[in-house]
Amino acid sequence: MRRADALSFLLFTVFLDMLGLGLIVPIVPALLTELTADPGRAVLWSGLLGTTFGLLQFGASPLLGRLADRYGRRPVLLLSLACLGVDWLAHALAGSPWTLLLFHAVAGACAGTGTVVNAYLADVTPPEGRARAYGLVGAAFGLGFVAGPTIGGLLGAVDVRLPFFAAAALSFANLAYGRLILPESRPGDRTTPLTARTTNPLGAIAALLRRPVLGRLAGARLCADLARMIQQATWAFFLTYRFAWTTTHVGLVIAASALAGALFQARAVGPIVRRLGEKRTAVAGGLLSVTVFAGTAFASTPWQLYVLLVVGVPASAGGAAAQSWISATAGAGEQGTVQGALSAIGAVAETVVPLAAGAAFGALLAYGKPGLIFVVAAACAATATLLLATTSTERPPIGA
Repeated sequence: MRRADALSFLLFTVFLDMLGLGLIVPIVPALLTELTADPGRAVLWSGLLGTTFGLLQFGASPLLGRLADRYGRRPVLLLSLACLGVDWLAHALAGSPWTLLLFHAVAGACAGTGTVVNAYLADVTPPEGRARAYGLVGAAFGLGFVAGPTIGGLLGAVDVRLPFFAAAALSFANLAYGRLILPESRPGDRTTPLTARTTNPLGAIAALLRRPVLGRLAGARLCADLARMIQQATWAFFLTYRFAWTTTHVGLVIAASALAGALFQARAVGPIVRRLGEKRTAVAGGLLSVTVFAGTAFASTPWQLYVLLVVGVPASAGGAAAQSWISATAGAGEQGTVQGALSAIGAVAETVVPLAAGAAFGALLAYGKPGLIFVVAAACAATATLLLATTSTERPPIGA
């Protein structure tokens, strides 16, 4: 299989991963309400499912990354795809919320797609081409985000369980495709130790943070994730409050922003990084993010928000550049380990921030100052940018 074919498969995997998630997001509330016969209990179960998935992903991500270094990328990626397909099928067939909780927990423990895709790309892409490759990953993610909810809403109008069958079918089809054609990118190193210290999330994150360059880059990633999750958790509510937008209006704006970001990452990230370098691009993207978050906090008219959305499109180059920088800093034999620790860090943000940001937004709303939540996001993004700007571009020795 040629490198271009492998890249196509990985991008398709990311697209289907996000498409499958997007398919079911609009439908989960209806399914849980059907299973519990109580909207109040459905909300509680929805929160429990999300938290359980995040906690299991946090606990298992370093192990999956370590397994990818020891046994190869391919088996871990195929396991993740299989667990995801089983999870969606369980959603389609479940007769109780406890069934969903069990299978969703297993899927969280096997959620290694992002870890393995990032490590695989580092294996098969030369350093000078990684920013473009990670930009394409971001584009595939964005396109899946746009298409998923639309298709899910249409299928859910026919039957509430139909989107889950569709998501499961997509996952299993991709699993079969990968099983037949995807080669191993890097033979596993059986000398890679699997110990409690190297595979537990706290130990893996601590080991990463102790490293001078990777530790600062990981800290920047955490701060950027915090800012991103604050926005995701509160943005729709903020727009509804500040501008009285309908859900349709909010949805269209989100979809348009995601589509513009995907097209930009697909076409522009590579040339920008070649011209500016990874560090300058990452810092520039961070500064644009700070501008967008701070501006959103004080935007008083829709046109101001539209301008900020346009400014936010090129900010997406910063994430791809930072990911390329991280992969180039890590040694060739530890890409899975590093990406697994980063996935655990991301899982922390995705598990904790929605609850905390939602509570903070509610408190600020009571005082008529909901925009201040984006000041917090801007502070997180500014901290990430400062870490990036003050980090060395040191590379590991060749062969490390």
